[in-house]
Amino acid sequence: MREQVFQNPLLANGADPWIIRHSDGFYYMSVTLGDRIALWQSRTMTGLAQEKPVVVWQPNPSESYAKNLWAPELHYIDERWYIYYTAGDSDASRRVCVLQLQGEEPLHDSWRFMGAVNTEHPGLDGTVIQHQGALYFFYSGYGNFPDYGSAIYGARMSNPWTLTGENVLISAPTEAWEKQGGMAINEGPVFLQRHGRIFLIFSASATWSDDYCLGMTSISEHSDLLDRAAWLKHDGPVFSKNPSQGVYAPGHNSFTTSPDGQEDWIVYHAYSYSEEQMKRSEGSKRSLRIQRFGWTGEGMPDFGEPLSTETLLDVPSGEQHQ
Repeated sequence: MREQVFQNPLLANGADPWIIRHSDGFYYMSVTLGDRIALWQSRTMTGLAQEKPVVVWQPNPSESYAKNLWAPELHYIDERWYIYYTAGDSDASRRVCVLQLQGEEPLHDSWRFMGAVNTEHPGLDGTVIQHQGALYFFYSGYGNFPDYGSAIYGARMSNPWTLTGENVLISAPTEAWEKQGGMAINEGPVFLQRHGRIFLIFSASATWSDDYCLGMTSISEHSDLLDRAAWLKHDGPVFSKNPSQGVYAPGHNSFTTSPDGQEDWIVYHAYSYSEEQMKRSEGSKRSLRIQRFGWTGEGMPDFGEPLSTETLLDVPSGEQHQ
């Protein structure tokens, strides 16, 4: 029988983590590795920490969109696997690219490069959601809002690698908590759907700042996702630094569930050192962490506070029987 508790991090160097649980019963994980894309696979969430990654994509450095491969996300759309990832060597050239699996085994079959998504703005951190029979793409696009940085845009898709119609501005960094560290940032959008609403969680402020955090906007599941006025933005961050626990800059998250489907879990990266401490040392890697979270009586997610890596946490429900 598995141990009943575990400690974070799952991965000591794990920026921009993505973990999903598929209908095949496996968890799949990816993180930013820079020059390649790798996947981890495990029957359990905490078991991902013991698995060896399999490199599934490593482009020739001389090719287009072969540098700074960031934030890969694995999605299953209309019975096919896709990976969305950021690539490019500058703000102006950065785009979200798409890979399509030529088979059924994400870690072992070949991936085909489908191209860069035809966004109106250069940007990063693309994600998708299927809603009311349509496929939508949300990403972080560069611009001035009015300060230079990035904001969240949404658009409809005609297929999993092509946008059609206007790119609608959904959330821009206008408040002080979204502008820490010298840049105005909304990035890393990810969706969470419960209780008749669709929640869009995003990362705010510069990733190197202690105050990098998660913000949230939400909309009724019956609304048009591209109706900006229908989105209600939460006042202030919903998940932020916890100095008393030694946790700084928690952000760029994803969501998954326990093996038995009874618990919701947030996956995120964070530092164990403050920005000032890192300046005095050789720096710190962003590590991959997971925590259980709950819901308020009003049906809103309650992420609590990021906990120390010294905290013993119960394993996800149902995992001890795997």
